Amino acid sequence: MTVKEALAKASDTLKCLVGEGVVAETVPVAREVFPHAKKIVIIADPRTWAAAGEKVEALFANAGYETKKHILEPDGKIFHAEYSYIAEVKDAIVSCSEGVLPVAVGSGVVNDLVKRASGELGVGYLVVATAASVDGYSSFGASLSSPEGAKQTYACPAPKAIIADIDIMRTAPKEMASYGFADLMAKSPAGADWILAAELGATEWHEDAWHIVQDSLGEAIGDAEGVAKAETAALTRFVEGLMLGGFAMQAMQSSRPASGAEHMFSHILDMTHHSFNGDLVSHGAQVGVFTLFMTRFHEALLDFDMNSLDVDECVERWPEWNDAGEALVRDVFKDSDFPMLGIEQSKPKWETKEALRETLTKAKARWGEISERLRRQLVPSSEIERRLKVVNAPSCPKDIGVDNDFIERNILFAMFMRNRYNALDFAYRIGKLHEFAAKACAPWKTEK
Repeated sequence: MTVKEALAKASDTLKCLVGEGVVAETVPVAREVFPHAKKIVIIADPRTWAAAGEKVEALFANAGYETKKHILEPDGKIFHAEYSYIAEVKDAIVSCSEGVLPVAVGSGVVNDLVKRASGELGVGYLVVATAASVDGYSSFGASLSSPEGAKQTYACPAPKAIIADIDIMRTAPKEMASYGFADLMAKSPAGADWILAAELGATEWHEDAWHIVQDSLGEAIGDAEGVAKAETAALTRFVEGLMLGGFAMQAMQSSRPASGAEHMFSHILDMTHHSFNGDLVSHGAQVGVFTLFMTRFHEALLDFDMNSLDVDECVERWPEWNDAGEALVRDVFKDSDFPMLGIEQSKPKWETKEALRETLTKAKARWGEISERLRRQLVPSSEIERRLKVVNAPSCPKDIGVDNDFIERNILFAMFMRNRYNALDFAYRIGKLHEFAAKACAPWKTEK
């Protein structure tokens, strides 16, 4: 599906330009989408201001608009998308007169902060993307750390207009494109998670959202070498793929089309303020490693002989929520900063024994069809790993500063932390969670 076709399905975004030199179209787009705007408030950080903010301000000033800039962390401090910044961004917006248009100039963090702040104020905004690092530019929500520190998606409208200039993106540090590419490849195992959950009746299906994100995914992530070299055609297809992921989220009003279990492990690192060599680790860098893990996890699931599954044994072993289930989840989270998170998120997806029997019976009877869909969806783990290395993205836990046991040590936390059924949930219910995780992690443990 093309960007133009996806825009027709999107709930919020009206205009999206991707290409070389399109920053020159910022003012005409603003006039078309925001005809009543009188004053422009540009929100950026020191790096994104230098990359494009000054140019964007000049474009608006030369067109007769009154402009104001607000620089987040002007001392250059590296920062994550934390809710604590929302008040600052809102103040920058409301300090202006009626007819204000917020313009986010930046990538994931700046965009998410402006998105949420604008949403709380009921004001539409425009984003000028400065790096091909995330798919969140066009998503309907903002991924922020809450005041308590838990990573969550806050519902708020997507930008009404997006300018993604390939020339500007080329000036960003090369690793940012590698992180975005890793994040986009996550749509492969995330799509498998969604297929599995939908086939088992554990989540809703949204046909438009599926086609928006998946139809052109193969093409968008198919030329890792071209992306690594910042070639125009490859980079353009890749950036369009990032935008399509967000449009799918708009269409469904959920992040389900674009993220699966791989993102849960990344959220754990964000929630614990994980750093490596003194710096916070990029979202895409984290997600790439866990994308490889979840792809291997799905492959372990597909290697399992489902005909050998003893449904009665699984049901007998399964704890009812009020008997032992709640206590189990509570124990996993007891030493964390979020002791109630698992309870709140896991209870809605916790089946009764009767419901589990029905689900597993269905899975066993239809596994041939289900597994075929999963095989068609997944990019092989060997290819995921190769492409991560081509774009110079992290491909193993040590690359992001975590040990090889991190995933297995935190897998229950990751599974229980979100009310979203995925392959981890299914493997847990058939008694194979830890076995499949060990298989998926094994190649890293044998590396020298």
